[in-house]
Amino acid sequence: MRRSLAVLAGAAALTTVCGCTRGTTGADGGATGPPVRVGTGPTAPGGPADGKAASTAPARPAGDGTESPKASAATPALPPRVLWSPGDSGRDIRELQARLRQVAWLFEGPSGSYDTRTEDAVKGFQGKRGLPRTGRTDSVTWQRLLGMTREPDRWELYLMGGQPAAEPDARCLTGRVLCVDKTSRTLRWMIDGRTLTTVSVRFGSQYTPTREGVFRVYWKSRHHVSTLYDSPMPYAMFFSGGQAVHFSSDFAARGYAGASHGCVNVRDEAAIAELFAQVRNGDKVVVSW
Repeated sequence: MRRSLAVLAGAAALTTVCGCTRGTTGADGGATGPPVRVGTGPTAPGGPADGKAASTAPARPAGDGTESPKASAATPALPPRVLWSPGDSGRDIRELQARLRQVAWLFEGPSGSYDTRTEDAVKGFQGKRGLPRTGRTDSVTWQRLLGMTREPDRWELYLMGGQPAAEPDARCLTGRVLCVDKTSRTLRWMIDGRTLTTVSVRFGSQYTPTREGVFRVYWKSRHHVSTLYDSPMPYAMFFSGGQAVHFSSDFAARGYAGASHGCVNVRDEAAIAELFAQVRNGDKVVVSW
């Protein structure tokens, strides 16, 4: 009997030390209630002692960095901003076209209009550098192009004409005048100070310069051919020796990449044809810087 009591006392002591659970038993040896935790010290809040059921969900360790699926989803990168696209026009488009010419993706002179040829050139430039071939000039494409080119000068921007005219010389403000300005490379057809037509023009080189001063148209020749250079000079209006205002197919094709032999070249054939019909012998010609 003493041995049995000693064994039971030892088992109770072991149970207290190990913090196990035990239940109450009935007369038949079965469990009559939930297991009761013993030997664990004060009951934690939310435990059986405060009358609330303990949660069965696993607790999330504090500060484990776990985010909700919505928060952890990567935010998609925004596409680069489109600066210019087909249909746009203006000075910025001229610069884009001039820079594309510098890297041989565009061969025509700047027109200032974002046309099909410009779109194709942009696509080619983008594809060569691993950029999406959209044909639209976005900020990434533009920065890449800027890094490969230099600032175009004025006559690269207006290689094929289209530049604005300067204010007319004071000598052009009276009478019927072909007012030629070497600085802006333009010709105004003016009557009594009013501009009727403005066209882009090209002049002679440093070896064959276009003379400056006030002259008069003294001869008009619709189908003229130069005997000195054996080249056609249609719609020629002579004002100083062999120098005339006339249409130039070379100017129409190459723009300011070339020069005349001293004449005032016009590249717009329709405009010079209309001008030829209006100008009379004796009308004034003013050539100035």
